[in-house]
Amino acid sequence: MQKCYNVSVTGKVQDVSFRSVVEHAGRELNINGLVFNAKDGSVKIICCCEDRVIGEFFDEIRIRGEQRGAVIKDIKRQEIPFIIELPDRFTRVLTDEDIDIGRKLDKGNDLLIDIKSDTSGIKKDTSTLPAINVGIDNLNTKFGSFTTHLEKILEKMAER
Repeated sequence: MQKCYNVSVTGKVQDVSFRSVVEHAGRELNINGLVFNAKDGSVKIICCCEDRVIGEFFDEIRIRGEQRGAVIKDIKRQEIPFIIELPDRFTRVLTDEDIDIGRKLDKGNDLLIDIKSDTSGIKKDTSTLPAINVGIDNLNTKFGSFTTHLEKILEKMAER
């Protein structure tokens, strides 16, 4: 018998491609549904399928999700007392991309601030730069003669 569910997956389930896991598992099991990131950090799923398939679906997303780095705290499902017309192929909802982008940019900014504070005590000594430049010039000279020899070898091989 076909049933519809409102599902909430909590834990570390965002930024680990968990929605992709849900989408692929839903498609493989021929489940109709939608998956999206919620503002509270959870992943929400609305799906309809045969009653016998829902347990297998949850097992699949738990196993595959943890393989991808998700830490699933809980999967809560609530049966919806009516049938919802959902897409035939399980789909990720992309309307939450703005939320994701903003959250990821915030994380990136925090990381950059941490990096800046970690490197603030590094001594800015440039006295070794001339020695480094001399070393680079020496390497260029050696590689220049190597390149000339290599070109001659290639020319000889091309003649044959």
